[in-house]
Amino acid sequence: MAYPTVSAPYGFKPINRIDGLPYAGAIQQIPVTSGQAIYYGDTVKVVAGGTISRSGATTSGTIVGVFVGVQYVNAQGQTVQAQYCPSSGVTSPIAYVVVDPSAAYKVAVTTTGSTTTVTGVNSTAVGCNVAQTAWAAGSNTTGDSISAIVAPANGAGDTDTLPFRVIAVVPETSYVSGSTTYYTEVIVKVNNPQYTALTGTTYTA
Repeated sequence: MAYPTVSAPYGFKPINRIDGLPYAGAIQQIPVTSGQAIYYGDTVKVVAGGTISRSGATTSGTIVGVFVGVQYVNAQGQTVQAQYCPSSGVTSPIAYVVVDPSAAYKVAVTTTGSTTTVTGVNSTAVGCNVAQTAWAAGSNTTGDSISAIVAPANGAGDTDTLPFRVIAVVPETSYVSGSTTYYTEVIVKVNNPQYTALTGTTYTA
C-alpha cells in the first residue's frame, strides 16, 4: 500500500526512541487543567498544582511531553476514554502523556506563518533545531491535533532555545523540486524536556 500523502498537520506522533528501541505505549497519567481543550498529538507542560496544560511552546517554552488521550466523566456521569479533552462538559479529566525524554515523534512540516500549509525540507534539516506552530484547535471529530513543526529558514536551525531537534527525515514523504529532494514529514525529539530540565519550580507553603 502506498504511503499516504501528507496534506495537513496531525500533531506529534510517538514512533520510537532515539536509541532505536520501539515506542511501547508507555504513558504517565496527569490531571488536566480545568477548561483546557487538548488534542491527540498536542505538546503539554506541567503547571502549578501538578496538572497539565497546552505547552504554548513555539520558538521557546516548556514541554513535558505529548498528549495521547484522556479519561474523564461526561455530563451524563459516564466514564469516557477519548482522543481529545473538551474544554467544557467534563469532570476529573486525566490525560495520558508520553513523557519519555528519549521519545522520537513523527510530525508534518509547515511553512512559516501557517499552521496548516504543509511544505518540505531537504536532508540538511537533520540536526537543526526547529519551532513548533502556534496552537490551534484540532478536530473534534477525530480528536487529532493540528500541531506541526515550522520549516527552518535558509541559514537557520542553530538557535538553542528552539523546542525540537530534527533527527531524521521520513523517506516515504519525499518529492523532488528542481534537483533537490524534499520531505514533508520528519522525526524530532524534545530538546529540553520539563522533567529533565535543571530549573525547577518554586514551592509555595
